[in-house]
Amino acid sequence: MDYAKIITLEPGKRGGKPCIRGLRVTVYDVLENLAGGMSHEDILREFPYLTNEDIRACLAYAADRERKLELQKA
Repeated sequence: MDYAKIITLEPGKRGGKPCIRGLRVTVYDVLENLAGGMSHEDILREFPYLTNEDIRACLAYAADRERKLELQKA
């Protein structure tokens, strides 16, 4: 998935953390909720302005970041 159009980085917003479509919801917020047991449907109810694609973009961003960390270690 190409998350580049969904995940945004703005220095003045949420401390420069990666956010979803310029909103004040961070990738971390979504991942933390998923890790805490919330389903996609739960997250969409909690944040009605998000989409399933936004959630998938967060997962893709995290996976890509992890892959890049592994490459740096090699």
